[in-house]
Amino acid sequence: MWLITSFIAAVIATILWYSSDSNTYRLDILSLIFWGTTIMVFVDHLMGYLSEGIFLDVSVDALLLGIVMVFFGVFIWEIWLIAKDPKGKIFHRDFRARPE
Repeated sequence: MWLITSFIAAVIATILWYSSDSNTYRLDILSLIFWGTTIMVFVDHLMGYLSEGIFLDVSVDALLLGIVMVFFGVFIWEIWLIAKDPKGKIFHRDFRARPE
């Protein structure tokens, strides 16, 4: 299930990125986080299938893990946004000449 939830999150983030007019919130970074997660989880599931014969785990624990992964991806993206501060609200970067 965590492969499915990470894939859905990646698709939604990509749609939001393509439909957005401005690049202020850097939805491309969020999309890359989720696509990277999806590829990583797919490889993990593929290796599990080759070694144990089970590709998808459809349990409640797997669903909760997928939801936690999505929240963690959004959390990492928000940390990145705070660090970059695209609107200059936190660090007040005003490059205009200041009167002395």
